[in-house]
Amino acid sequence: MTYEMLGVKKEEDGVVILTLKNPPVNALSTKLMSELGTAVQEIGQDRSVRAVILTGDGQYFCAGADLKEMAGKASELKTEAPKIVETGHRVYRSLELLPQPVIAAVNGLAIGGGLEMALACDIRIAGDTSKVGLPEVTLGLIPAYGGTQRLTRTVGLPKARELIYTGQLIGGNEALRIGLVNKVVPAGQELRAARDMAHTIAQKSAPLAVSAAKKSLLNGFETDIDHGLKGEAEAFQAVVGSEDLIEGISAQLERRPPKFAGK
Repeated sequence: MTYEMLGVKKEEDGVVILTLKNPPVNALSTKLMSELGTAVQEIGQDRSVRAVILTGDGQYFCAGADLKEMAGKASELKTEAPKIVETGHRVYRSLELLPQPVIAAVNGLAIGGGLEMALACDIRIAGDTSKVGLPEVTLGLIPAYGGTQRLTRTVGLPKARELIYTGQLIGGNEALRIGLVNKVVPAGQELRAARDMAHTIAQKSAPLAVSAAKKSLLNGFETDIDHGLKGEAEAFQAVVGSEDLIEGISAQLERRPPKFAGK
C-alpha cells in the first residue's frame, strides 16, 4: 500500500522503518493515525519482518495532536471525543501488541501523543538534545492515548503524577535517568543506533523466540506473577518444538551464525 504521511522502508534482514511524515512537527492528524494503523496491521501479518523502527521525518519525532485540525473541529470535539480516544487506543495497542519488537528512534520532540506512541514501543532510543513529555494539562486536556497508563507502568506512579500534573518537558538524559528511555545517543544518531539494535535482533535472535518472549513479558506485566509464570511456561512450550531451536543449537555447536527461518 502507498502512504502519504508514512514512510515504509524494508531493509535487509527483515527490518522495517516506519517514518512519520507530517511536517513540520509530524502532528498526529486523522490521516496519519489511519495510515499508521493500517501499516501496523500489515506488518503484524508479515512473517518476514523481524524488527520495526518508528521515527519521525525531519527534526522531530512527533509533537502530538494536530492542533490546527482540532481547532477546525472545535464545535465537534465533544461528540467526537469517544471516537478520537478509541482510535488512539486501538492504533497504539496494535503497535504495542505487534509480534515483532518495535524500537522508537526519538529525534527532537516527542510530546503528547508523540510520547504516548513511543511508550507503546518496546524500546526507546533518544537523542541527547531531545525533549519529551505529556503537556496535555497545559491545553486543558489529559493524556488520552494511553499516557496515564503506560507512563505509570514505565516510570512509576509518583514520577508519572509529577510529569502529567505539571506538563513538564524533560531532556533525553533525564528521561534515561528515570527509565523513560533505554538509551541516549548524540543528536542525529538516533536512527543509526536503532538500526544497529534492530539488525542485531534480526540477525542473531530467533523470531519465534523473540515474539514469544515479548508476549510473555507484556502479558506477565499486566497480571499477577502466578498467571505470568503460567504464560511463560506456555510460551516456552510453543518454541521448544520449533525448527529455529534445532538451528540455534546446531549453529552454537558448529560455531557459526544461525540462519533462523521463523519456523
